[in-house]
Amino acid sequence: MRDQARVVIIGGGVFGTSVAYHLAKAGCTDIVLVDKGELTSGTTFHSVGLVSQFRTSPSLMKIMNYTIKLFNELKKEVGGNLGWHTVGSLRLASSKERLKSLRREVSRARAIGIEAEVITPSEALEIAPFMSGEGLHGAVWVPDDGHIDPSSITYELARQAKRLGAEINTGVRVTDIEVDSTGQVTKVITDKGDILTECVVNAAGEWAPRIGAMVGVNIPMVPLMHQYLTTKPIPGNELPSKTPVIRDPDKLFYCREDVGSFLIGAFETNPKEWATKGVPWEFNQQLLPAEWDLFEPVMEMAMERLPILEQAEVIELINGPDAFTPDGHYALGPVPGLKGFLVAAGGSINGIAGAGGVGKLICEWILEGEPSIDTHEMNVRRFGPHLKNLDYVTQHCREVYRNYYHLHFPNDENVWGRPLRTSPFYPRLKELGAVFGEKNGWERVNYFEPGKPWRQAGYDQNNWGWGKPDFFDRVKKEALAARQNVAVLDMTSFGKIDVKGKDALDLLQKLAISDLDRALGSLTYTQFLNETAGIESDVTVCRIAKDHFRIISGTSFVSNDIGWIKMYAQKGYDVSIKDVTNEFACLSLFGPNARKVLEKITQADVSNKAFAYLTAKNLDMGGVNVWAQRVSYTGELGWELYMANDDALKIWDAIMDAGKQFDISPIGYKALDGLRIEKGYLYWSGDISPGDNPLEAGLGFCVDFSKDDFIGKNALLKIREAGLKTKLCGLTLDADCCLFGGESVYKDGKIIDRIRSANHGYCANTDIALIYLPLEMSEPGTELEVEVMGKIIKAEVASMPIVDPKGARIRA
Repeated sequence: MRDQARVVIIGGGVFGTSVAYHLAKAGCTDIVLVDKGELTSGTTFHSVGLVSQFRTSPSLMKIMNYTIKLFNELKKEVGGNLGWHTVGSLRLASSKERLKSLRREVSRARAIGIEAEVITPSEALEIAPFMSGEGLHGAVWVPDDGHIDPSSITYELARQAKRLGAEINTGVRVTDIEVDSTGQVTKVITDKGDILTECVVNAAGEWAPRIGAMVGVNIPMVPLMHQYLTTKPIPGNELPSKTPVIRDPDKLFYCREDVGSFLIGAFETNPKEWATKGVPWEFNQQLLPAEWDLFEPVMEMAMERLPILEQAEVIELINGPDAFTPDGHYALGPVPGLKGFLVAAGGSINGIAGAGGVGKLICEWILEGEPSIDTHEMNVRRFGPHLKNLDYVTQHCREVYRNYYHLHFPNDENVWGRPLRTSPFYPRLKELGAVFGEKNGWERVNYFEPGKPWRQAGYDQNNWGWGKPDFFDRVKKEALAARQNVAVLDMTSFGKIDVKGKDALDLLQKLAISDLDRALGSLTYTQFLNETAGIESDVTVCRIAKDHFRIISGTSFVSNDIGWIKMYAQKGYDVSIKDVTNEFACLSLFGPNARKVLEKITQADVSNKAFAYLTAKNLDMGGVNVWAQRVSYTGELGWELYMANDDALKIWDAIMDAGKQFDISPIGYKALDGLRIEKGYLYWSGDISPGDNPLEAGLGFCVDFSKDDFIGKNALLKIREAGLKTKLCGLTLDADCCLFGGESVYKDGKIIDRIRSANHGYCANTDIALIYLPLEMSEPGTELEVEVMGKIIKAEVASMPIVDPKGARIRA
């Protein structure tokens, strides 16, 4: 075994060997891959090997699509030994609501280039005649899907990597990893000797958390039992090798052909966890005892759809643990604060299906510094410190598994493991009949039901399906209160990041597209870009002191943003970076009467002249020091009020008491989303992301091209010089049709793109959607069409923002 290598890959499953293959193919052959057992001896060996492109995430689709292309290329090279079978897949609808869901998903899939179609029950039975058509409402047919032998593809990737110069060693267990005082990885220590290195890839599968712990990194993953049953071929009814993969999510099972017989897998609604505190090192090429009591109810449902199974003789029930993340997505990329430590784990549901794409992305991170696609939903930066709570992580992982096949609506909330984090205003919110949702572990108010007991929202959309939600009128009342009067919103969950030190300004000037060298107390709305001008962060920055800046980030994005800052701070900047989210409570007060309420609880001058828009200062409110920032995510006159947690209830009571004469209304985040989309305010991860640039997103007003070099400036200059080809636009729709985002948009029968985000504009009294359109289609009044649940709805490009287009209210 080599004692030095540029890259050490830990883990010989399909992710690890894919990384080795892609690095070696790109010319980086100074690689050592180590595995404590044999190749595939973790979760890969018991994987079912299903490969499907039917995803509604553009990034996941690209990963799966590339993986299939790679499998096809390798199959050409090695012939039939790869075990790759392009047989197509059927996703069945055994309920009316499921068929509606599938129609919506097909619209979203088509918008990102996937060939998929909704077919009738009779058409599905022609493709798979051994099924029963009883209770079948339709299906989705995806012709390019298939399945592959996991061991064959893993060994082939390893063989190719070795052929190109990589070294692969089995029976070698990593016992520690050394990091120097600057945070640079320097050495991998194994039971067979040490390897000096500058780069480590943690592709250790269900052992990834234990490898991460060696360098102080929390990788929140929990193994869950996943079972599938194999049968002997049924004499006279052997399945042909071209039998499509069948998924019947209403009945919680999937099925594929296995040497002429059936392989039946299940996603039970009450999954069991295993080895939550760490998978034993010696658990190699092993399975768990079969859990027949867990599997039998699903098998009974499978036999309803596949009556022929009654004739099948069971070979065995296989129970293999799969490690899940709390949101079900991969854990990929460089770890902030550590130089040269990357993660390629969290495959669980999509391990084999995305193996090729994952290997390619990790290779790009190592050799080029950034991946070629938007990875925000799977980037390891997203994991916050609250995910060190093992009980909470376990429950969320179980719920991800439970909802993988269970019909899950866009407005549904996570239920298990709550509550984890609550704001200091929580007692008052409960008294007012709050209906709480959850975001990044925080209990946040969706809306209020005055006069009713408070509750946690859960799988509420089951009550109304895909139509107008039960809370519509209540949310509309809250939104109108904000536009017409005055409202208050608990914003404690929003991220707060303090950057301090002599190099604080220099670091943030390097990161931000705006000039942050402004007066103390100034607020700047800005973005951080990657080298290709993609938007990595969308934040507001306040300059509190000469060397002290506070960054306000979205609730779900604070870990992503602080990670991005740390990745560049480690390049020699003398700064301290601290997440202070939990140290301050925050209320947002906004609406035409917001100033009148504020004047009743402070003697300070809060007139427009004394307290201008996009400035901040300390205010004394009845002896409580409150940091007030004049900014609002609603587009109305407003302030964000930050205070110590111990003072929160005193300030809440003072505001509510002062607001009585103005009929002040507490509101929730459902109303806020409707308010922001009327103003054309953008949502990072939806409307803007690392795959979008600020010029096309209409954020050119944030860019200061005159400042010294900032990350992404050169790429942005090239985009400007080449001229924009698309721009973010608003659409309004003729019908009241409940958009959720992702729907296909058409012009003259051709798909143009997908809706990024959508909601009802409660004050504009219309459904509003945001979408990137070609310039020639971006003029207000242009007629387009939106596919909603299989129906075509007329839409029109709107002049944005719809409410207060000149922005006079927020500056009043």
